[in-house]
Amino acid sequence: MDNAANWDFTMANYDAVWGFMVQLGLLLIFLMLGNILRRRIPFFRKCLIPSALLGGAVLLLANTVCKQFDFMLVDNQLMQVITYHCLAIGFAAMSLKTEKSTHKTNTAQVLEFGALQGGSYMLQAFVGLGITLIMFLFTQYGDRVISYICGLILPLAYGQGPGNALSWDINFTNTPAAQFAGNGSFGLSLASIGFVVASVFGVLYINIHKKRSNLHVRNARPVEQVVDLTNPDGSEIPDNESVDKFSLQVGFVAVAYALSFGFMYLLGRLSAFTNSIAWGFNFLWASLAAMLIKAVVKQLRKKKMMNREYINNYQMDRISGFSFDLMIVAGVAAIEINDIKNYILPIVILSVVGMMVTYIYIRLVAKECFKGFEHEFFLMSFGTMTGTASNGMILMKEIDPGLRTPTSSLYILSNFPAMVMIAPLLFLLSFAGQSPMNAVIACTIFFVLWVAYTVYLFRRRIFKKRYKDRPAPVWKE
Repeated sequence: MDNAANWDFTMANYDAVWGFMVQLGLLLIFLMLGNILRRRIPFFRKCLIPSALLGGAVLLLANTVCKQFDFMLVDNQLMQVITYHCLAIGFAAMSLKTEKSTHKTNTAQVLEFGALQGGSYMLQAFVGLGITLIMFLFTQYGDRVISYICGLILPLAYGQGPGNALSWDINFTNTPAAQFAGNGSFGLSLASIGFVVASVFGVLYINIHKKRSNLHVRNARPVEQVVDLTNPDGSEIPDNESVDKFSLQVGFVAVAYALSFGFMYLLGRLSAFTNSIAWGFNFLWASLAAMLIKAVVKQLRKKKMMNREYINNYQMDRISGFSFDLMIVAGVAAIEINDIKNYILPIVILSVVGMMVTYIYIRLVAKECFKGFEHEFFLMSFGTMTGTASNGMILMKEIDPGLRTPTSSLYILSNFPAMVMIAPLLFLLSFAGQSPMNAVIACTIFFVLWVAYTVYLFRRRIFKKRYKDRPAPVWKE
């Protein structure tokens, strides 16, 4: 029988033909609506609330209303899939960039920035896990048991955004020993709150310190000659080639994600343990695959086997920006209110305590290690560790629009040491979800690592004699 004979593009085949396109169209339409709201409502604009977050919130509200009339506007499972993949695609595009530091940076401060990110993750991990372990202890004999593991989603939601929070929420939900039923909505809710925390408290910080006259907005750099951002030095392929340059950028990202999929597949076949960590870290494997591709391209260029520069930073920024915008809208829209009714208390406590400890820790480190640009560093780090790197960059640019301080350069250079220092958290996630005792062991390890990173960051203050001739680097404009 010829299957093609029954194929058409009518509503009879809605799921196969139109389902994905309608859902994608909804995301883009509500993303634009969120941008309109941000531009037209001064409160949202002044608080630097991301347009994608507003769009996702409006779509969530519209879907909730539609449910009252037995009409499903949003396909929650598809939205979760989009959120999952967009995280990895965005990380792959970011990792493919060949961006270099635009400032002279201090090696010690690069390592300190990495240690700060590692310390912040470990702090959020042991505080979040500690809170829910205590709540589990007091509720395990009651009618409504609060899962001991849900607090471990805090660093994933605040530090890495909706994609990884969703992934491990689903992972823990599918682990019977975790006694968790977040179904993705718990992690997405925490991540959404993180965006609000980053924006609102970041703006409050700026306004408070402006009134105290200890923070000033640095002037932008002088306007220089306009360059073609899609071909800044003329060494890249022109736009009038037989294949569009943007298509090549998408192709590089697709190859990176394909390699990461192959690696995840092989890792998943090895054992139950490797399978548990394979699929939850799609963003990490995509980043590593992108770095490998970038290294190969660099060698081909070095050996004159490739004459043109094919990877364009500007367009990679556009791919990652688009992916993260879709991730945020889809992540918020995918929240199922009924799934979080039993977790309102832990969500509120984790959000508030997570915000407080992150704020205090980053503020203390900024004053200790990054004198001369501590406010810029704080805003970048706080925005990143509660929202995303985009939130951090937006907040920092409010007081340093010309990027005169080395904050952005330090962030770029610190990605690898930060990845190394965060690795223990990522590889203990599956272990911690196997039993309450495992969670206690993991919580202890997170605390020890946080102490180790913090001692390194405050080593000059702690070991005064040894470091008396080596003061903390001070950046001067």
